[in-house]
Amino acid sequence: MKRVINFNAGPAAIPLEVLEQAQSELLDWKGTGMSVMEVSHRSKEYEEMHNHAIAQFKELAGMGEDWKILFLTGGASTQFLMLPMNMLGEGKGADYLVTGHWSKAAVKEAKRFGPLNLTSVEGEGGSFTRIPKQAELKLDPKAAYVHMTSNNTIFGSQWQYWPEVGKVPLVCDMSSDVFSRPFPADKFSMLYAGAQKNLGPSGVTVVAIKDSFLAQAKEDLPTMMSYKIHAENNSLYNTPPCFSIYILDLTLAWIKKMGGLKAMEKINDEKAKILYDAIDASGGFFKGPVEKESRSKMNVVFRLPSLELEEAFVKDAKAAGIIGVKGHRSTGGIRFSIYNANLVENVKKSVDFMKEFQKKNG
Repeated sequence: MKRVINFNAGPAAIPLEVLEQAQSELLDWKGTGMSVMEVSHRSKEYEEMHNHAIAQFKELAGMGEDWKILFLTGGASTQFLMLPMNMLGEGKGADYLVTGHWSKAAVKEAKRFGPLNLTSVEGEGGSFTRIPKQAELKLDPKAAYVHMTSNNTIFGSQWQYWPEVGKVPLVCDMSSDVFSRPFPADKFSMLYAGAQKNLGPSGVTVVAIKDSFLAQAKEDLPTMMSYKIHAENNSLYNTPPCFSIYILDLTLAWIKKMGGLKAMEKINDEKAKILYDAIDASGGFFKGPVEKESRSKMNVVFRLPSLELEEAFVKDAKAAGIIGVKGHRSTGGIRFSIYNANLVENVKKSVDFMKEFQKKNG
């Protein structure tokens, strides 16, 4: 069996021992004689695993009993509309902090449901190279919520501080850096994350919502768009994405085994430092567009001196067993997505490849 070094941005690498456990249980899960994909979501065995995943998420996040954990579908893109559909209208508006492609996509959906107040750091040609400073935030104390995107998968920037928003509920799309580092849960009223970067496979979206914020949600909504309905039914109103939740549960257990969020942060800091040090020491051969204080520790983006060299880099990397390094189609360049499952050894090997590539082509 040959395993590559996988820097795909999502779906992304999953810890090897999680895959191996899933493999060993694929035909007979918990002695049921069935795969978890075949077991009824109303069964005792499934419900136990489902609730275990919720408990593990709360434990790792430091969330108390005043939080509901929902397992939904449709990715973060569905949350872009589900959040304002539940929380806006009747004169209620929201603040949106626009720091990249996906926060712009969130704005596109939210403006259908109420007035928005924007803080944007979009540069020339639609580029995003930094995170705004606290003093730059244009906040409305009467907003229904403030929405932020903690890490920008495409442009490679990340909030390195958590904004102060007063008494207004803070909502965060954490899709690409959730559980890569500790965060102060008490600062937030809601967070959501597609699982396919740090929490497991595509197919399930985790929504964590505080009871006090949930109470503000509208009642008269389409059933599948209602946070209250999903919370009342423990995300079991309809058949959930059982297999994705199962892998999520195994991945959360792996994070706990690794030492929790503080341990993951230490590992992720080391990986990011190794990569950025190599970029900065290349004499401009590798050039990162993001301001240093805003650099992402999950998605490391950089350019080479020409498009031809970038194409050669991607081709040679694949030949060396390093895949998924081509930048997003909208930006080009190179992108290393160094999520939790990519440990330090993979990054060191990749930096060795980068240095050898520069030696041959610089």
